[in-house]
Amino acid sequence: MSTRNKKKKRTWLKVTGIILLILFIAGGAYAYTVYKSFKSAVETMHQPIERKQSEKREKPVTLQEKDPFSVLLLGVDERAGDRGRSDSLIVLTVNPTNNSVKMLSIPRDTRTEIIGKGKEDKINHAYAFGGVPMAMDTVENFLDIPIDYYIQINMEGFKDIVDAVGGVTVNNDLDFNYEGVHFTKGELTLNGEKALKYSRMRYDDPRGDFGRQLRQRQIIQAVINEGASVSSLTNFSTIFTALGKNVKTNLTFDQMIDIQKNYKTSAGNIQQIEIKETGTKINNIYYGLVAAEEKQKVQNELKTQLELNQ
Repeated sequence: MSTRNKKKKRTWLKVTGIILLILFIAGGAYAYTVYKSFKSAVETMHQPIERKQSEKREKPVTLQEKDPFSVLLLGVDERAGDRGRSDSLIVLTVNPTNNSVKMLSIPRDTRTEIIGKGKEDKINHAYAFGGVPMAMDTVENFLDIPIDYYIQINMEGFKDIVDAVGGVTVNNDLDFNYEGVHFTKGELTLNGEKALKYSRMRYDDPRGDFGRQLRQRQIIQAVINEGASVSSLTNFSTIFTALGKNVKTNLTFDQMIDIQKNYKTSAGNIQQIEIKETGTKINNIYYGLVAAEEKQKVQNELKTQLELNQ
């Protein structure tokens, strides 16, 4: 893989925080010009998909009634003439009753049934086979919860957006070097380039991919914390334009405003959860296998968060 492609990987994670920030505070103290710019960006971002109502819900989510809901975040590396693969998958479950968001990273090598393909494969291949609908269906089947919305992010061009919020602050628990940068233990303030490197390192972490996932979630939460108010940014128009070009979602502008009104306090309580797996090779291909007990534990936690019958 080229250095350029490596640098693109998981850049989307920093911007995910900005998108979540927009979801939760979009309507608050916006001046008219900010509101108008944001609405225009969301209209560009909006991309509905053809997908039948989930069998895992008795009725559709109603954001105006403060129903708990879920969002699948897809970080996609798109290449010319190729749909690409979802290099990163994160599921958010939002509950306004307990004012919390649970954030689950799904390792891309996780072996599971690809819904609509009729075979088991790495979970990140679902997007390559069938786009967003197949990715949503596959994750929904894997976790046994409804996936209500999606946010697809192209990893090109997001470093500048991270820098626009003034960088991020994280608490690093591992001293390491990566691509010429020394990350010491303790509190670190990172710009876009360093935040990308911080979230990408895996092989020198004794926790492997789980350590990387932890840092990815740290970056997301840090961006949310840094952006107390998007309206305070002097270059909001540039940020919204970049989002419009690189982000697709089935959430409408009105739905985002409903989220701001009814779920805003949930953004202050983000709980990170993991799904543990064991690495193995099948026909010389690496997969992550999740034990039945582990999968059930995670499924139960998410179902409780979404207030679903178990």
